[in-house]
Amino acid sequence: MITGINNSAQVKEDVDTELLDTLAASYNLIVWNDEVNTFDWVIETLVEVCGHTTEQAEQCAFIIHFQGKYAVKQGDYETLNPMREAIINRGINATIEEMVEH
Repeated sequence: MITGINNSAQVKEDVDTELLDTLAASYNLIVWNDEVNTFDWVIETLVEVCGHTTEQAEQCAFIIHFQGKYAVKQGDYETLNPMREAIINRGINATIEEMVEH
């Protein structure tokens, strides 16, 4: 019986941890299109600042170009804000938006 109690407690802890992770990851790092920065510069920035692979960064750059903006990263504000600042320091417009629950 004691094992059952421990398993129940572990399941509750896992659910609580997943909920906290979901709540913490409630922001999007948005990169905006402009007529100044090249694809190569945006790709290099996403690789170096956000840790994207080259392929991920290329896909993001094309979406940014054709859609006007794209959420290149999701996470908590404290993690995303230094990335936003680094992107802005490279001359690319970036914002953080809170994710809206539907």
